[in-house]
Amino acid sequence: MSKLPDPFREGLARGWKATNGEAGLPQEIQCDVAIVGSGAGAGITAELLTKAGLDVVLIEEGPLKTSSDFNQKESEAYASLYQEGAGRRTMDGALTLLQGRCVGGTTVINWTSSFRTPASTLGYWQDKFGLKDFSEAAMAPWFDQAEKRLNVHKWDIPPNPNNELLRTGANKLGISAEVIPRNVKTCYNLGSCGMGCPTNAKQSMLVTTIPAALETGARLFHQTRAQRFEFDGNRVTGLECVGIRINGTRTSDQVMRVKARHYVVSGGAINSPALLKRSDAPDPHGLLGTRTFLHPVAFSNGVYKERVEGWSGAPQSIYSDHFVHNAPFDGPIGYKLEATPIHPGLMSVLMGGYGKALAERVENYPHTQTMLSLMRDGFHPESEGGTVLLNVDGMPLLNYVMSDYVLAGFKQSLLTMAEIQFAAGATKVLPLHEQGRYYTSWAEAKAAIEAFEMKAYYVGGGSAHIMGGCGMGGSEKLGVVRPDGVHWQIENLSVHDGSIFPTSIGANPQLSIYGVVNRMATQLAKRLSNKDVALA
Repeated sequence: MSKLPDPFREGLARGWKATNGEAGLPQEIQCDVAIVGSGAGAGITAELLTKAGLDVVLIEEGPLKTSSDFNQKESEAYASLYQEGAGRRTMDGALTLLQGRCVGGTTVINWTSSFRTPASTLGYWQDKFGLKDFSEAAMAPWFDQAEKRLNVHKWDIPPNPNNELLRTGANKLGISAEVIPRNVKTCYNLGSCGMGCPTNAKQSMLVTTIPAALETGARLFHQTRAQRFEFDGNRVTGLECVGIRINGTRTSDQVMRVKARHYVVSGGAINSPALLKRSDAPDPHGLLGTRTFLHPVAFSNGVYKERVEGWSGAPQSIYSDHFVHNAPFDGPIGYKLEATPIHPGLMSVLMGGYGKALAERVENYPHTQTMLSLMRDGFHPESEGGTVLLNVDGMPLLNYVMSDYVLAGFKQSLLTMAEIQFAAGATKVLPLHEQGRYYTSWAEAKAAIEAFEMKAYYVGGGSAHIMGGCGMGGSEKLGVVRPDGVHWQIENLSVHDGSIFPTSIGANPQLSIYGVVNRMATQLAKRLSNKDVALA
């Protein structure tokens, strides 16, 4: 591939203001609004606030990597673009948690699937959390603006075999399967979305809202960790930040103090509640860090006679909501079906096993199709989520224990995926479970899966969707933040990221963050500047 333009580096050459905390930080800076983080919520907020003429500072603990750095190598991408080198896990080690840690956050390394918050989820929030203004009709304009700004549209290129086989098997069983909307423009269909887009086709915050904010005068501090807030009564009076190396260690004892009229926390679920906990933020009702939800993910591998090459092409382009739409909140857990791109490093985990078993599975690699199920967490009394805690060094931990209710969903979705894969023509299917092996018929797989012991460490699971911990509520007893994102007890502090969701979404959450934060940030811009601004 010939060398492509890198608009971010071109902007830096033109004078965009970006400081690497590893090289040193000033003792104090002042601004109108300080935003902690640079992912989905931070990017949308930064663009809208700078449009309103406000002086904005972005503070990101991850490194600044741009398309010139993205080379489709897993070994480099996971180490430099993900939280804890893609090794972040729940406290018990049972689930791997994939989150971005770079300028642009998770939007840089996600697989571009873009769904509006389901109407059923919004209705639940209205009923249970006092979010009366969060109806489907009320939210539609905010989603529409975000979709236009980020070029969200249904994938119009034929799906790769990894995705098409999901649709083939589902349709044969009478299960609906649809095309996924994706936030891409002039996509090369490389398939390396999870390693950073080398062509800038993915409309992440790295190539859209953050450049727009920097072009308007915003300042970016990267490799700069927000350490703690300082409070005086019901106001933040300052934010202490420190420079860090890419591995997360501090460079020195030097502290930068940020003084702003308003502060926005957009560090993502886990990091945002951890920052507030580290700062001893008011929490009169014991809600901070609680109700932290995942979409726990189960995986199933089908082997086909034809080559699948699941590493090539758009990672996710077909989905099925059949088992979400038909799952009442008071019944068994609902789950969404999608395909999983399988690059070599990721594949070695998702196929499970070791020694001869893993060698056999690698031999089948080019012919393997992998499906995933996203469990809809947080709508049932037995699905209470987890809690963000602080380690002795102040860094975050997620205490999330899979309940029998969630584990039952793992078993049911493994059955569903195996049946679909055999219907699509698989010669054998391997459910990701410690007791799993290759099965050569649906009847054999069904009997085996039904006999699986369902407990932590036996199911091979993880999640790239972490939500909650600073949930919205119509009253201070129902949430950490108000419906407009402002903290219930701190008048000049807002939270704008996935941590504000009272439950999981039941769909890939990036567009939910864009839409909800679009509304919150527009309201904040009006409050701070008395100006009306719009994303698109």
